Amino acid sequence: MKKHIPNFITLLNLFCGCVATVFAVWNQLEVAAVFVALGIFFDFFDGLAARVLNVKSELGLQLDSLADMITSGLVPGIVMFQLLGMSQTGGWNLDTYSLMSSEGFKLTSLLPFVGFIVTLASGYRLAKFNLDENQVSSFIGLPTPANALLLLSLPLILFYHPSTFLSELILNQWFLIGGILLSAFLLNCNLPLFALKFKNWGFKDNALRYVFLTVSLVLLITIQFLAVPVIILFYVLSSFINHVGVPKEGN
Repeated sequence: MKKHIPNFITLLNLFCGCVATVFAVWNQLEVAAVFVALGIFFDFFDGLAARVLNVKSELGLQLDSLADMITSGLVPGIVMFQLLGMSQTGGWNLDTYSLMSSEGFKLTSLLPFVGFIVTLASGYRLAKFNLDENQVSSFIGLPTPANALLLLSLPLILFYHPSTFLSELILNQWFLIGGILLSAFLLNCNLPLFALKFKNWGFKDNALRYVFLTVSLVLLITIQFLAVPVIILFYVLSSFINHVGVPKEGN
């Protein structure tokens, strides 16, 4: 019976992703973000449950990636689709959206579909992850849940940090396209990134993790949703510095 517990938690992640997809399509991006965050919560605990119960399985690995593909791959793509639509119209209404106008075919109406580059890059990254046996204590490239949180923070910043500068920046189509391409690159780059997996609770072996979690908590308390992009940037930079600073064997 216990072998099914982690898979059940993974299915909860998948369910949250399905719900988030519906709300993202409806352009209810706040609600979509809540369910993505909840799905990522389940994504963290399914692996923890598998390790604690010692019931890791190939089925669980495949199911986990399938759930992540929806929650952390498809939903962020839809969110970027919506934001790119907003960048063109100043608002977004699926009821009036059309590739055609009275003047004929509108090539610019295809721009929002660029957002699904995130989904494609996420699928490619997850497929590589399933074949890579080295990504145990660290990741190669930005994990899809972290990338999803980064992109889902954009509409939350719009809603909860009203600012003309931030609104114009986030709803600038070139900023969004640049963010999409950067996201696709980070997902599949060869940069080793540390994982938040504690083999023990000693500070010496987990100093970077403790510092990262402390800084992240302080940022979330002080600047709320604005903290998310800063935390992801800090995660990438600290991983890079840690990787460069680690002595190579033989040196």
